[in-house]
Amino acid sequence: MKNLSELLTSFRTPHKYELVAGAHGLQVACPECGKSLTDSQSYQSYGLCDNCRHHLPVPARRRIEMVVDPKSFREVNNSLVSVDPLSFSDRMSYRQRLKEAQRKTGLTDAVVTGLCKIGGNPAVILALDFDFLGGSMGSVVGEKVALAFELAAKKKMPAIALATSGGARMQEGMLSLVQMAKTAAAAQRLHAAGLPFISVLSSPTMGGVYASFASLADIIIAEPRAVIGFNGPRVIEQTTGEKLPEGSHTAEFLLTHGMIDRIVDRAKLRDTLLVLLDLLSQRYRLTAKRKDAVDDSIARSERTPWSTVQLARHHERPTSLDYIGRMMPTFVELHGDRLFGDDPAVVGGLADLGGETVMVVAQERGRGEEGQKARHFGRAMPEGYRKSLRLMQLAAKFRLPVVTLVDTPGANGGFEAETRGIASTLSRCMAEMSVLPTQTIAAVIGEGGSGGALALAVADRVLMLENAIYSVIAPEGAGAILYRDAGKAQDLAASLRLTAPDCKLLGVIDAVIPEPEGGAHLDHDQAAWHLKTALLRNLVELQALSTNKLLRNRYAKFRRMGEIGSYYREAVMRELSQLQEYLTHRLDDIRDHLPRRTDGGAEPSERGPAVGES
Repeated sequence: MKNLSELLTSFRTPHKYELVAGAHGLQVACPECGKSLTDSQSYQSYGLCDNCRHHLPVPARRRIEMVVDPKSFREVNNSLVSVDPLSFSDRMSYRQRLKEAQRKTGLTDAVVTGLCKIGGNPAVILALDFDFLGGSMGSVVGEKVALAFELAAKKKMPAIALATSGGARMQEGMLSLVQMAKTAAAAQRLHAAGLPFISVLSSPTMGGVYASFASLADIIIAEPRAVIGFNGPRVIEQTTGEKLPEGSHTAEFLLTHGMIDRIVDRAKLRDTLLVLLDLLSQRYRLTAKRKDAVDDSIARSERTPWSTVQLARHHERPTSLDYIGRMMPTFVELHGDRLFGDDPAVVGGLADLGGETVMVVAQERGRGEEGQKARHFGRAMPEGYRKSLRLMQLAAKFRLPVVTLVDTPGANGGFEAETRGIASTLSRCMAEMSVLPTQTIAAVIGEGGSGGALALAVADRVLMLENAIYSVIAPEGAGAILYRDAGKAQDLAASLRLTAPDCKLLGVIDAVIPEPEGGAHLDHDQAAWHLKTALLRNLVELQALSTNKLLRNRYAKFRRMGEIGSYYREAVMRELSQLQEYLTHRLDDIRDHLPRRTDGGAEPSERGPAVGES
């Protein structure tokens, strides 16, 4: 066990800790709950309190050690040293402050950068150290961060930033401020190269660091209860006189408001990074051993369209999360639209489908009364569709296939949705999905209601479960509009042509997926097997096509919809067949009434003598 001196030295910043009297003299205590940390394994390993899971400050090099493979880290650019460009002085000169910070931390400046491996995945990593002038970003920090991104782009490696900072370094004036632009531009170069960038935000991450490269990551992770923001709560209250809500500027607050993807306990951070890097490494690609002829046709059921509506809405029918849990052994959910919020009616993230990484985006209606309320009954707000679009664009960046699961009675049409731009958000989703440069597959798994469903179904292949429905409007809505009577829904269900066979005949879907006998609600595992098989088969077929071919085919498919297509051709053929059958029967009737010839000649005509007869 480490003694008190070793504990304080290993994690430095003794002013962040409390000292309490114990059986063996003074002991280190958690500043949050007061519990002794002296014998804590979590504290010694991760700087965590066993009791309340408070995350205490950790030096930059120690943070790197916690997540990288043993002995894999190789530091770069460690000889860059800050100078005093403005000859800045307050109570102490800037040069003196630098020397004191260097002595205290053993660092040349507030960031450590280098190459590493995490679970065997090579990466460039950088970590800020709050003990070095509050982890503030001056010219050297900005330069080292930019160099780290450039190194990642050159070596085609992902970049990981472990951030904790008070913001820009005021002692360097505007030279410090413009480092925000420098690091943001360097991060953008990394994005342009199609390489992953993951940032991890610890407490505090503020000001110029958060408002530059740290918030530009593809995936943003935060530690629990970390204080994060552009301005600190105290600064806002003092300058504006505004009382902030409880919990503002915390990781949990940002997750609710769509600004970060996940909150991860420090002890689980390495595993999370390992899974993310493995999913993003694109090591595996699906191939078919043989090309089998597949019959996607489903015999038209004797079930009425209204009974199919009831099955599609059955309370025991599998939801998107039920299917994801059965089809995708690894699923890392990502949150937020990076603008307003995180909509629980839409779930999405990186997943393993048959050994290949895909981005899954799914509408989730929830299960049970409370679950459905929490998921808004699957009616997504604009932030849900913005989140969907963000994830699909992320998939396009990494050339990952997109799989969408459609199950919604429709987009949220309430006042709040209107004020936040539901119509423009839906249109943007459809427009962007139509040109997404990667394979896209949509599956209607339950209720596909109106534009809220279509916004996630502008795909290369649109599949539909046998007892799902896909409609311009719910039958009840049609009844209310046309007859001012929602009770007409049962009659209108047939007229809306909303069943899977009808949609296939109309040409708005590409294939119908069979369900277990009686419906998917009777056997979730079997239903998931059918869906997974269809997704994999279609994905293999799509991966054989170039991006240009995918985009041309996708546009052509939706461009044809509504023209004299298969539905109309088949309707005409049915009418021609019926007409031919009718004419055949009439000819037979006519022949039956014609006079028959006898052995000696023609039978006498009942019509009397022909013209010219005497």
